[in-house]
Amino acid sequence: MRPLFPPPYPPPPDRAAELHRRFAAEARAERPDLAALCLLIGAVADGSLDEAGMDAAQMELDELAGQLPFRPGGPADWAAALHRVLGERLAFHGTPGDYHHLESSLLHEVLRRRRGLPILLSVVWMEVARRAGAPVYGVALPGHFVVGFGPETDQVLADPFDRGRVLTGPDAELLVVGATGTTPDPSHFTPADPLDVVLRILNNIRAWAAARPERSDVSLWAVDLSLLLPSHPARLRQERAETLIRRGEFTEGAKELEAYAEVVAAVDETAAEKLRGEARAARALLN
Repeated sequence: MRPLFPPPYPPPPDRAAELHRRFAAEARAERPDLAALCLLIGAVADGSLDEAGMDAAQMELDELAGQLPFRPGGPADWAAALHRVLGERLAFHGTPGDYHHLESSLLHEVLRRRRGLPILLSVVWMEVARRAGAPVYGVALPGHFVVGFGPETDQVLADPFDRGRVLTGPDAELLVVGATGTTPDPSHFTPADPLDVVLRILNNIRAWAAARPERSDVSLWAVDLSLLLPSHPARLRQERAETLIRRGEFTEGAKELEAYAEVVAAVDETAAEKLRGEARAARALLN
């Protein structure tokens, strides 16, 4: 009998625990595999994604890379080639409605639907281009993830959400101004580390779940995976505790708050005592 969740359905606990272990190991590898990490996130979210499904997704990325021309030229030529193949011929793109669906943050679903959030579509662009030999990387503009080709001194940006449209300088500036109200900073255009990409994907999933209190299960596994990354915001410990308490897991949530309070106490004893008070209040809910 399926759990009482809307699709996608989560995997059984034993399978989920193994996926978490594999995610942690991949995140600590010398060269973390971005596609593998995204597919592990997908498998934690969607119990129907088995090993064969993850292998098929990797093979699809290989096949898409095979459709690109061999060494088309410089960065602008690579960007144009990805636009023609992925954006025009295969119609990978995004729409505002995609922000309402968890599937838009899951790589296997983005490959199936050819729709998704900017960062997941950018993962498709990056993984396909990388397999074909392109000088590609992610660019974490505030509020809108894009891809970059070539050295930063001669950078070409493309927006996979808009079918891989090549961005001019004013285009990129407009994206940043629209998201932040401020002009771009040079740091906005530096290549994003793969683990930072993964954390940003999990942040999006956590934001999706936060707007849907009935999906606290998604909030919990998303924060748990975030905590497995070698570098993550310490405050995620508090978020995990609060999620557990909302789910009625008062003892476990209180323990998490107390553990986080010990970390905070080193810099702010007042804040630590507040956390301990929240832990006591959570335990009181058991009475």
